[in-house]
Amino acid sequence: MAASRGRHDVHAPLPDALHVTELAPLGFAAFTTTRHAGSFGVGSPEPVTVVHDRWDALLAACTHRGAPGLASSRQVHGDRVVVHDGGWQGWLRGQGADGHATADHRVALAVTIADCTPVFLVHPGGACALLHAGWRGTAAGILTRGLETLARLGAPADELTVHLGPSICGRCYEVGPEVLHAVTGRPATRPGHLDVRAVLAEQAQARGVRALSVSTWCTRCHQDQLYTHRGGDDGRQLAVLWHTGHPSNSA
Repeated sequence: MAASRGRHDVHAPLPDALHVTELAPLGFAAFTTTRHAGSFGVGSPEPVTVVHDRWDALLAACTHRGAPGLASSRQVHGDRVVVHDGGWQGWLRGQGADGHATADHRVALAVTIADCTPVFLVHPGGACALLHAGWRGTAAGILTRGLETLARLGAPADELTVHLGPSICGRCYEVGPEVLHAVTGRPATRPGHLDVRAVLAEQAQARGVRALSVSTWCTRCHQDQLYTHRGGDDGRQLAVLWHTGHPSNSA
């Protein structure tokens, strides 16, 4: 990933990452970068040129693999999901969205995370979505918005495969009663531990998702491998998803 801006090898490798092998047989490349790939967060103390070099190198790698458009956004912990139609090249960074969807194999989707859950949603026909789901987004219903968006693209929930990626686990995530109530809908009077991925799994199954998998990686338990906000890190992982068109190719 160490390359000069604008001078990347077209054969640039993908960054050090945890690949979602469950989605490869459906023709999707999906992964979450690790601490060893460096931070992709634009709000860290690291020089912005260094962070942008990583984004540029990732774009070069995606372009070489058939996805010349890389979509991301400034994340706001909400429920907005943006649909990308393709037909453009380069790194697109929008404003105020925590989800991206597309039915165009030329578009790679990306969200930054550091304790929140990256939610990968894919359909055998090629449509896919990638969500950034923290407790606020989960309470706001971003998963429902993502499922509704894919349904409008011809990919109903019962035909999707969903993967909940690396995030902070319930044992490591103690929150106040107001957060517990907001996310679970159940009354709470004292702090407790919240497993956001378990809540997302329940929501997905309630909406008709049948194929569901959950990562065993915790950002806090595995801080040597992953950035964690709760652990005091400024860095951010990046979750990336696109349709390769080649089943069993993990890109």
